Amino acid sequence: MLALNEDIYVRWLDGRVWLEDSVETPRPVTGKELRERYAADLPALTAGLARLTENTVRVGPIDLVRFGRPKVLRNRVDWPIESGAAAGGPGGTFSIKSAAGRLEARVESYKPTLPIAVYMFTQLPIHHLFMRLHLLRVRGRDPLPGVPADPHRRRRAAVIDGVACVALTLLFARRKRLKALAGVSLGYHVACWSLSGRTLGGLIENQRVVAVDGSRPSAAQALVRFLALPWSWIQKRPVHDEVACTEVVAG
Repeated sequence: MLALNEDIYVRWLDGRVWLEDSVETPRPVTGKELRERYAADLPALTAGLARLTENTVRVGPIDLVRFGRPKVLRNRVDWPIESGAAAGGPGGTFSIKSAAGRLEARVESYKPTLPIAVYMFTQLPIHHLFMRLHLLRVRGRDPLPGVPADPHRRRRAAVIDGVACVALTLLFARRKRLKALAGVSLGYHVACWSLSGRTLGGLIENQRVVAVDGSRPSAAQALVRFLALPWSWIQKRPVHDEVACTEVVAG
């Protein structure tokens, strides 16, 4: 099994894949709530593009994945995979459970329509991003994963990071510096947040970015956080942390 992150795993055999995403949770969650929250989060996390209707994940007119009747237990829900545009054949199970202080989402023995090599670089990253954000939303922001960083120190850290990105751009780019600055800023922030949670500004101001369960943000999660930054500037509140299910904590 290949670990893409401490909470994300994948393995494949004979054209079928096994996936697992998990996050810590401070409370147990019932199977009924897990089923209802998954149905609610599909449109919420896809801007209304995907919905769960009659046990089928639909994107517009396309039946992406058709499930059989879900089996709802005390602390888990299991959907048998039957067909759909994203399924290369029947078989396999999609399940979400709450156990031992963790929320876990698993796909077992699923046969994707796409060849495995293509699936690994297209459908798989989208699946992992959606499931991680979904599980973190079910977990909720309370209790916080640490002491929230002081807003003034957050702003100072942002200024330091901005200066660092400008300096790197001026050092390495000779032309099209605005485009280069955008690329440098994206790469700098996503790499720092996903590798350690700390940018240069965070290191100086003694703060770091974490997922709401206290774990390290995934690279895709960090990318979502960066892309949502303009909405935070417009609305003058940390929308990027809300969207990416992250928090900035002291220490």
